[in-house]
Amino acid sequence: MTRILTPDICVIGAGSGGLSVAAAAAAFGVETVLVEKGEMGGDCLNYGCVPSKALIAAGKAAHHAAHSVALGVTAPRVDIDFAAVNNHVHSVIAAIAPHDSQERFEGLGVTVIRAPARFRDAETVVAGDAEICARRFVVATGSSPLVPPIPGLDTVPFDTNETIFTRRECPSHLLVIGGGPIGLELAQAHRRLGARVTVVEAARALAKEDPALAAIVIETLREEGVEILEQTKVIKAAGAAGDMWLTLEDASGIREISGTDLLVAAGRKVNVEGLGLEEAGIAFDRRGITVGADLRSSNRRVYAIGDVAGGLQFTHVAGYHAGVVIRALLFRLPAKENRDIIPRVTFTDPEIGHVGLTADEARGRYGAERVKVLEAPFSGNDRAQAERRTQGLVRLVVGKGGKVVGGDALGAGAGEIVNMLSLIVARGLTVRDIAGFVSPYPSLSEAVRRAAISYYADSARNPWIRRLVRFLARFG
Repeated sequence: MTRILTPDICVIGAGSGGLSVAAAAAAFGVETVLVEKGEMGGDCLNYGCVPSKALIAAGKAAHHAAHSVALGVTAPRVDIDFAAVNNHVHSVIAAIAPHDSQERFEGLGVTVIRAPARFRDAETVVAGDAEICARRFVVATGSSPLVPPIPGLDTVPFDTNETIFTRRECPSHLLVIGGGPIGLELAQAHRRLGARVTVVEAARALAKEDPALAAIVIETLREEGVEILEQTKVIKAAGAAGDMWLTLEDASGIREISGTDLLVAAGRKVNVEGLGLEEAGIAFDRRGITVGADLRSSNRRVYAIGDVAGGLQFTHVAGYHAGVVIRALLFRLPAKENRDIIPRVTFTDPEIGHVGLTADEARGRYGAERVKVLEAPFSGNDRAQAERRTQGLVRLVVGKGGKVVGGDALGAGAGEIVNMLSLIVARGLTVRDIAGFVSPYPSLSEAVRRAAISYYADSARNPWIRRLVRFLARFG
């Protein structure tokens, strides 16, 4: 028998964004239905951020154990039990899963339906045995691994981020298609855990990052033994389990490489198939659902958040989008997304992160004469020296009036430093604000303050200011 549900809000997708909307609505007593056809917690918990960072942590532990001679520590032998590493990965998932579970959300008062959802018309979603006629809908279906149309790829076994974390044995030679954040993070982790790794990238690896900073990360991975082939196209795949072949084309011609296993990390595609968006009058394209800055679709009843909204594909963006939609739905407050404050981090070692405008973007927006780029290298940071992790820097992009409009961090702890940079950019702080705070010594984040203080270096060289300071010191 069909159930007719008439909640205030229906959320489609139980990933980070969808769960945030459902939890907030339930907290205020708003009747909410949450529909999820797959795993609660979505891609991030089960196949993405959480398992990848757990695997990276294991790789980092192995690497540091074997490479601490400079600190006076020598490990004569490092043994890696890949099955135990896999146990670690899944124990981390299991520790977090209860927070995202169906039981928890039902305990909050949310009606959870575990079935595919499809719009029947502009006002109704069908899921399982239920017809849901909500006042507002929030689509938070996320994205999935993109499998490129490479000839032969459909005939060979390969992993994506949705399957790689089920492996109980370390690949002997892992071939990776894609040199973006996912490809390089997993490439380095597997290399550190004992695999030979070859990465093939059609363009430039870490193409969204500053070329000079990305080059440092790429060179580090190469020094660790990861083979990275840039400007190289995969034109054919062949082979079987344990015996994989890729035919490559680059500037020098066509050649073949072989490996034992294949990971496809060539990007993401948004999950819009099967949703019945056409029937609901919801405009979309291959990039996702078309939304305005308020995240509202062409159907005024329907919002889209996270990856499926066609913008930046990060878990924290989905959470941020949830906050925007919650303000609109629950409090009727005008709320719009601001992509200028969204950070990103690639968790290789060294880490690389960015927030706000790049130097070129800032110059284009404000004029070259109004923009300064300030840097503080980790070689001048005492904490970095103490830990022998001096590779890296903090960069601030500063606009008119000393306002910080962007920032980069490269090196140990860069992901944590980007938290600080994100706050600075989001709150519109200036170099004066940063120079005025006290940083605990010694800390890597002190490099942010050091970069800000360098804004005043020209003042110290100005002869008129020097005379004024001398006068005030003598007679003031």
